[in-house]
Formats: sequence, structure tokens, C-alpha cells
Amino acid sequence: RIDARLLTILRIAVYEIAYHPATPVYSVVDEAVRAAAKSGGKKQSGFVNAVLRQIVRHVVNRQADLAQANPQRTLVQTPQAGCEFDTDFLPDPATDAATHLSLRFSLPSWLVAEWLSEFGPERALAVCMACNRRPGLYVRVNTLRTTPDELLSRFQQADVQAEPVCSVPVRAYPDNASRRRYEQEDAIHTADMIRVTGPHAVTQLPGFSAGLFSVQDLSASQAVRILDPRPGWSILDLCAAPGSKTMQIAELAQDAASVVATDIDPVRLKRVGQNIARLGLRSVTIVPHAQLEQGIGPFDAILLDAPCSNTGVLARRVEARFRVTAQAVKEIAAIQKGLLVKVAGLVKPGGRICYSTCSIQRRENQDMVRDFLAAHSEFTLAHESLLLPTTGPFDHDGGYVALLKRK
Repeated sequence: RIDARLLTILRIAVYEIAYHPATPVYSVVDEAVRAAAKSGGKKQSGFVNAVLRQIVRHVVNRQADLAQANPQRTLVQTPQAGCEFDTDFLPDPATDAATHLSLRFSLPSWLVAEWLSEFGPERALAVCMACNRRPGLYVRVNTLRTTPDELLSRFQQADVQAEPVCSVPVRAYPDNASRRRYEQEDAIHTADMIRVTGPHAVTQLPGFSAGLFSVQDLSASQAVRILDPRPGWSILDLCAAPGSKTMQIAELAQDAASVVATDIDPVRLKRVGQNIARLGLRSVTIVPHAQLEQGIGPFDAILLDAPCSNTGVLARRVEARFRVTAQAVKEIAAIQKGLLVKVAGLVKPGGRICYSTCSIQRRENQDMVRDFLAAHSEFTLAHESLLLPTTGPFDHDGGYVALLKRK
């Protein structure tokens, strides 16, 4: 049995060999051997040296063209490149695609199988790629205090590498009767979004302390835009923490709505207040979750950014892939259903509910909304879209948005 510390050293070294081709092999092996010697002595260092050199002998190309490499022999580094070995160690994707993608991208096989069934092989592969990408850093400009051009100028003056975001296509469900019809029929609204391309600490960026921007992924910014909050409205953000969407609601309503923000977690709800204060927003009231049972409302609009399985944000919530199960999705869906029924009783006639998740699972999204509409004839579906996570220059997470209007 291999000692746990020795196994950790080997894992780190193999990761460096397979996923960081810029690091010379001799450097990786030497560092691992030194670490093993320090940890357990000459015998263990010799063992590490032998194992790593045996692995290196099987490497054909540490940066192979993914389009040309054998998928059964290649670990994916980026959508373009991977480390190719001389021996098959993955199942044949033609006969067992779910297990192949599961092992290749360190994802649960049941989850990959669902994606293959729902999205088809090509898009399922793209989703797996996106789950292992290094996610980009995006900021949403607080247009009540500055403009995108002014913030970009501030960044440039401080040598912060940044660029305005170009139009990004949306994968939507234009046809509610089709389970497999995904079309590029729209584009993510990005006029107030900036991508920070260099390695920078967010809190040290120019304008952060002055409340000139908030950090938000491109996909996460869409729910509030679809809710379309207006000045003078009463609006509830039910699952508000940490507050990025709450701030966006206030900003889009010109800080002239009456926004109530709450969350079941009081510690995280405190962060909402801190973020609201940083942006200088005056239209938001922080309300403890318990007060929702005391006759609060009704509201013109409600945002229900529901707790979910996080399958659309696995690149950011890397630990989620190791805790999400089919049973967990079922249990989360029950919570989502309860929350959706709850807010249905808090919205005015003629009002609207925006239901959103950072999941891409049908059970938490399309099926959830269909079941709700079947049981609540007073609501109609005004908008529905599903964004799949993607790689590329303007990458983004995955998520779902549905706009429900009360008659």
C-alpha cells in the first residue's frame, strides 16, 4: 500500500506532466523525487523516480492537437490540446461515451449520461470541456456611477488588462415541445460587461471600493435583465446572497424601485448588505427570512434564483461534481418546487416571477416550470432560455431562466 503522502506527491507530479506541458519533465521528476526523499527517505524517492519515469516513457506528445489525437489515449488540457500517451487507457467513446467522458473529465457518469441524452454527443462534449475550463473574470459596470468606457479607461491607466465583451450567442429552448432543439436564436446582453484578462485581485481593481462595478458571470447577469425591473416597482429577491443580482435589480431600476432582499442564511445575508453599501444603493431593504412569514408583499416582481445542483457552474464550484448525485437533484427539486409555490402567493395579479438556476438539469428547470404551470393556471410562460456552459474568448457558465407572468 502506497503511503498517503507519497501518493499525493505522485498525483501532483503526474498532473504537472499531463496538464502543464510548459514545465520540463526533468524538472517535474526532480522536484517530486526531492519531495519524496524529504518525506520518507531514499527508498521512497527511488520508488517515485521509477514510477514517474515509467509514465513519461508512455507519453507521445505532451501538447498534442486534440483534433488529431486518439481520444482513448489523450487527457484534455484545453479545447485545442491534450497529453497523448501510447496506450489506450480510456473506454472507446463510440461504444461507451458516458464512461469515456466521465473518466476523461472527472465527472459523474450518471450526469454525463443525462447530458448525452439531453444535448447529444457534440454538445455534451462541449459542456464537459467547459466544466474543466479556467473561468474568465467578468465585471458588471454600475451604470448609476460610471460608464463602461470610463471604467475601462480607469483599468487601462492602472495597467489592468481588460476588454469590453462582444455579443455572445445564447443556447435557448425556442420550441417547448422539443427536448432536443437548441438554437442560437439570441445573444447575451453585454453592453455593461467587461472581461478582465490579466491576473488581478478583484478587491484591488480600480473602482472596486468606490462601487463602480460588481463581479458577475455573463450567464448570471441574464436573469435580472429578463425580469426587467422598473422604477416604482416593489421587488423581492428571495435567495439574495451574496447580492450580485440584488444590486443588478436596483441598478436597472435606476435605484428607484422598492427592493426587498432576503436569504435563509443570515451570515450570507449580511454580505448582501455590505455589497449594497459598497455600491451606494438606497432602494434595497435587507429583511430577515423569518419576516417573510409575517405578511410581507405582495410584489410587482419576484426573483427566485433558486438553490440548485450547480451543474452549470462546475468550473467555478469544482467540488460540486463530487457531491452531486441523482438523488441530490431529486431532493433539491423538491425544495425548488416549494419555493416556487411560495413566491406564487407573493406576486400581484399582473406581476411576474423570474425563476432561475445555475443548473442545466431538466428536472430542475424545464420540468419544474412545466409542473408549476400545470398546477397554477393563473400564470403563463413569457420567456424561457437555457444557457450551456462554454469555452472560448468570452466563456460563460450555464444556467436557466424562465419568466412567469401572473394574469
